[in-house]
Amino acid sequence: MLHPDQFQVNEAWIAFRLNDEPIQTEQDGDFDFFVLMDAASCFILSSVPLKAGKVELGEQEVRRLLKEGQAHKEELPKTLFLPKAHPGTALAAEAERLGIDVVRVSEDQLLALIGEAKQGFREHFG
Repeated sequence: MLHPDQFQVNEAWIAFRLNDEPIQTEQDGDFDFFVLMDAASCFILSSVPLKAGKVELGEQEVRRLLKEGQAHKEELPKTLFLPKAHPGTALAAEAERLGIDVVRVSEDQLLALIGEAKQGFREHFG
């Protein structure tokens, strides 16, 4: 299992779906929230809403996510962790194009890193 102590700030980022169930809105329908988090600090660098049921982030969403993440320290990480269950094809391709190593891991391996954020979101939004 990966743990924040294994990393320096901005060394590795994690991209994952924050919510377990879609967030329902009356006006715009159901959404998932995809976030980019620093592995060492567990600070959420960026987030994008994604229409529930949409499997993949679009190019604009991917670029925005990475650009907002980069803005915090004015640099990109060495590694991006993606859960195996999420396709993340466009995100992986853009990260690799930018020189970031993409590592796919099971979400279980990420729980020490992302568990608190997912739990907090669950408590706040039910």
